[in-house]
Amino acid sequence: MNHETADAVEQEVLNRAETLALDLARQAGVLIRDRLYDDREILHKGRVDIVTDADQAAELVIAGGITAAFPDHRLIAEEGARGNESSPYGWVIDPIDGTTNYAHRLPQFAVSIALEFHGDPVLGVVYDPMRDEMFQARIGRGAFVNDRPIRVSETADLISSLLASGFSYNIEERPISYALWIDINNKAQGLRRAGAAALDICYVAAGRLDGYFEKPVNAWDIGAGAIIVLEAGGRLSALDGAPFGLYDRTICATNDTIHDELVAAIRTTLDSNSVT
Repeated sequence: MNHETADAVEQEVLNRAETLALDLARQAGVLIRDRLYDDREILHKGRVDIVTDADQAAELVIAGGITAAFPDHRLIAEEGARGNESSPYGWVIDPIDGTTNYAHRLPQFAVSIALEFHGDPVLGVVYDPMRDEMFQARIGRGAFVNDRPIRVSETADLISSLLASGFSYNIEERPISYALWIDINNKAQGLRRAGAAALDICYVAAGRLDGYFEKPVNAWDIGAGAIIVLEAGGRLSALDGAPFGLYDRTICATNDTIHDELVAAIRTTLDSNSVT
């Protein structure tokens, strides 16, 4: 995050946005938690990519609250986009990050709400309704879970690291994910695939994981987590070490100390598989 972004973003906007995001995340989280064991409608967006009626209901709550409070802001959500495209502020939301887990009643999912300014995340809230954990951060203010400060781990090398990753919903894109899984798993203490990117990044911020990487990934999956891990002292880049871009669909998030080693290992796999 650059200093120009921190200086330009309006604190009054962030004050209002933070209060709103926390409230909407909790509202949506309660809604999806209460519906977890109900019968539901599941629609397929692709061969294995799905959306549930609970996703849609939670998005209505979040999007409705944001557009009422900030009608001039952009809004980008997993189930659609709307708003003023000329606004410097954009909300990036995922009503249920971990929809496949949710549809199977596996309790590993979260609500993710981020505010970006000219493409840089400046505010993020991730709510895990099953554990009642609210992760939050805003630029220059630190990162927290349930109002307790969090900090990335001090793990110093890759072989001592516990990492997380994921796989594309596009089956044709999975071979490179498999190659990365095998190679990185053999260079780390352990590698996990829990199915909710927003929580994976927050766990890096909280020191529960030492790093997370994935390609492809969507802005609504990582927008809130990106600012949370940065404010917790972590580091972000693209998968190959290039500068992080919220909309570039690739991420490596770490505790900073293992970042260069992890990126080098990833780049070796990408190069050997001719992936750019």
